[in-house]
Amino acid sequence: MPTRLKQGLIGAVGLALTVVMLWLGLWQMGVYESKEQASAEERAALPPVALLENLGDDGTVGDVYGRQVSASGVFLADQQLLLTDGRVLIPLELGDSRVLPVVRGTTAPESGEGSGPIAPPPAGVVDVVGVFLPSEPRSDDPDGSVRLAGLAQRWPQQLVPGFVTLNAESAREQGLEPATVTLATGEGSWQNYGYALQWWAFAGFAMFMTLRFVRAVGRQGTVRMTIDQEMS
Repeated sequence: MPTRLKQGLIGAVGLALTVVMLWLGLWQMGVYESKEQASAEERAALPPVALLENLGDDGTVGDVYGRQVSASGVFLADQQLLLTDGRVLIPLELGDSRVLPVVRGTTAPESGEGSGPIAPPPAGVVDVVGVFLPSEPRSDDPDGSVRLAGLAQRWPQQLVPGFVTLNAESAREQGLEPATVTLATGEGSWQNYGYALQWWAFAGFAMFMTLRFVRAVGRQGTVRMTIDQEMS
């Protein structure tokens, strides 16, 4: 078999193996992320638990992040905020005087005229139910996320270490559209990431060995050609 043909076959097989291993690594990551998302959605679908029963006086929080919680209090309408993404955020004063940031829902801004009218919050003591999440990550827009550090500078009351986004039924009852909840998933483990990295390491090794075999076949062909020339 001609040397060039051998090199081509080896290269093709090596490239195919490399592509398959790269795809397996991506597939492994996708499966893990899908499982994480499904787990977060199942957790958010569990029956609500009482927030104050899982909230310590020192600010410690029980295992309720990502779960539905229930709480009672009074909306402080004069401190309501409209975030740039359209979410309506308001403090709910709890029975112990702490405030719970609550995303009541969302209202779409009217083009060219700023935000449209926002339905007022219910007066008096209200019961709220929604998914409880920790502070959102920092963003370039300080008014585009629910960041507790920023709210602590705007609201004088002591904040609960988390916020609630009302469920769809509650949001519509208050004259707003439901706000999208971005569920937090786990950070993963080195073992999970290792499965994907393992396939990518195999892919790198396969490509390295393919190049070595191609060069080795090329050298053998050169040596054979030299010998044939000397013998002729």
